[in-house]
Order: sequence, then C-alpha cells, then structure tokens
Amino acid sequence: MTDVLSAAPVREALADFAETMTETLDSLLPVSDGPEGRLYEAMRYSALGTGKFIRPYLVKTSGRMFEVSETSCLRAGAAVELIHTYSLIHDDLPAMDDDDMRRGRRSCHIAYDEATAILAGDALLTLAFEVLADETTHPDAGVRSALVTMLAARAGGAGMVGGQMIDLVSEHVDVDAALIARLETMKTGALISYSAAAGAVLGKAGDEAANTLETFGFELGLAFQITDDLLDVEGDEDDVGKKVGKDAEAGKATFVSALGVDGARREARRLTDRALSRLYVFGEQADELRAVAEFVLARKN
Repeated sequence: MTDVLSAAPVREALADFAETMTETLDSLLPVSDGPEGRLYEAMRYSALGTGKFIRPYLVKTSGRMFEVSETSCLRAGAAVELIHTYSLIHDDLPAMDDDDMRRGRRSCHIAYDEATAILAGDALLTLAFEVLADETTHPDAGVRSALVTMLAARAGGAGMVGGQMIDLVSEHVDVDAALIARLETMKTGALISYSAAAGAVLGKAGDEAANTLETFGFELGLAFQITDDLLDVEGDEDDVGKKVGKDAEAGKATFVSALGVDGARREARRLTDRALSRLYVFGEQADELRAVAEFVLARKN
C-alpha cells in the first residue's frame, strides 16, 4: 500500500477499488448447495458488484495514512460494507421505504421474497462481526475488539438503526433542522465515521487521531446524506440507480424539505468544509481523504 492514488480522480480510483472489494466480498460470502442456498444467493446478489464502496474505500484511505496492511483494510472495509448492504435490504422492504429498485436493479425482496430478504440482511449483519473478530483482520485482539465495539455502536440504536427509526417517525411531521441533522448524522454519518476512523484503529495511531477522523467522518457523512437528499430531488433515475422523488412523496424530513434545494446545497458545502478543517493536523498525509470529501459533495449517484 505504498503507491499513493491521490493524483488519480477519485471516481477512477473507486472503480479500480471496486474490483478488489468485490473479490474480497466474494471470498467472504459462501456458495451453498444445501437447503439454505437461497439465503446465500440473496446475500451475494445484494453485496457483490453493484455498490460504490465509498465506505470501505474510506477505510482503505485512512489506513494508508498509518501504513496499515492491505488485508486489514480490505477486511475492515468489507465489514462496514456488509452492514451497509444489510441496511439497504431492510430499508427497501415494504414496511420501511418500500423501494423496488436498488443500485440499478431489483431490490432483494423483489428479486427473491420478503422473508428471504430479511434473513439475508440478518446474515450479512452477523457476518460483518465474524469478519472483524477473525485474527486475519489484525493480529492484535485488542485492535479487533476495538473495531467490533466501534462498528456495533455505529450500526445500532445509537447510530444507523436509531437514525432509521427517527426517519420513520418523522414522516409527514414538521421537524426542525436540528432533528434532521441528528437523524441524518445517525442514519448515514455513523457508518462513515467508523470508516474514516478504522484506519487509525488498525494502525494503532492513538485516540486523538482516531477521534479526529471519527469527527471528520460524522461531518462528511451528514454532507453525504444531504447530497443524497438533493439527488432524490434533482438526480437522474438511471444515474442514481433507484426511483427519485420518493422523499417528498413519503413526506420525509430532509434538509431539502427544511431549507430548500439551495439551502441544502449550501449546508452540504459548509459541512464538507468543516470536515476538511479536521484534517489540518495530518498535513499532506490526508490529501487522499480530502479528495474523497470533495468527491462526495460533487457526486451524481
């Protein structure tokens, strides 16, 4: 992991990385001919080959800052991608966001059925922690334990799942910008904060570095979600890979609904600038993370 990709466009770097991450996930997701085979087929259908892999790419990028091995970065990145994929499967269910399309193709519950989709999400969630706990991820059990603890906290009721609950109860209800910020920080920012900080944990860089990158990740994650909200209003369905206009139709609370399109865009820029300011202490070492942050703000899908 010595040749730096900071000179390459992030989109191109992500495309190259997607091949490697897909290979890693493929190796972690078994194929079964037994009666449980349909479960593994649904897991693989949802996880392989169609994601942007921004979260694991952040793990790799932060890991490069601290000379972490490629294997450690890929496995810690795969864990967060497995969690993210499980969340998308469940979010798409009729009881949640009721989306028929995800990543440009049929959602898991449409391609298979609702029961299989629920089980596939459950299995991906638990596999993520199995991956982190394995000594292949890092030889130091303390590091592995720290990663498990951090990802569990960011994925659960105080993080992503709690944010989804706020999202559901906020539909068709007037909420202020502070609650929307909390919702979106938890729903999206929490996993991105893990992704940004994981490299420091893997590299044993210390609490200060990990906490700084975690804060960077929370702020970047909120900007990421605001950009998602803008794409739901302005994006092209073919580019976005799912139906657009769903947020307004469902009465969801977003920065776009609270601040309007221009206000939301300004807020995303402000949050990105604040996130970038956190990286000052790392100097040129964090240039690749800076490029990722700018890409997140400018992305079209």
